[in-house]
Amino acid sequence: MTEALKDFLEPNHSGFNLSILQMMLRAALVYVIAIGMVRFGSKRFMGRNATFDLILGIILGSVLSRGITGQSPFWPTMAAGAVLMVMHWLIAAVACRWNWFAPLVKGRARLLVKNGELLEKAMRRSHLGTHDLEEAMRLAGVTSLQQVREAHLERNGNISIVTRPTEVKTVEVTVLAGVQTVRIEVQS
Repeated sequence: MTEALKDFLEPNHSGFNLSILQMMLRAALVYVIAIGMVRFGSKRFMGRNATFDLILGIILGSVLSRGITGQSPFWPTMAAGAVLMVMHWLIAAVACRWNWFAPLVKGRARLLVKNGELLEKAMRRSHLGTHDLEEAMRLAGVTSLQQVREAHLERNGNISIVTRPTEVKTVEVTVLAGVQTVRIEVQS
């Protein structure tokens, strides 16, 4: 290995003697490698579907940044990032295949509203206030708690709203003898 390439990949132990060019090239190389890791490792990672997706993002960013700044040897740092992606992929695969394992790493959804009734104990356990629920209702186009059949705090932290079906009442009005009957539909 040439001396320049060796200095690029394995700077001295302090890591703070990288030139601007070395840091820029390392950043570009880490970026390309990280895209490859995420692309081939796990498509769900960027969706941040569960706590373990978020944790991977934090840890992967921390580990790979050490390769950019020269705090750690370059290739072992990239290998550590690849191991994290493989572990994430394996855990996701196990959670997908064995239902008993999924809640351990992904969590569980929590019912917050049932048939228009706010479940206050579940709201407190979820550390949610009524303003949080009202925001989710507005985003779902719901104006009243009575319209909500169920509301869930999902595993990814979002609140999903399932509305009650609207009832359509039909009223027939006869105006005069010989005149056509008028039908009026009222949604409640």
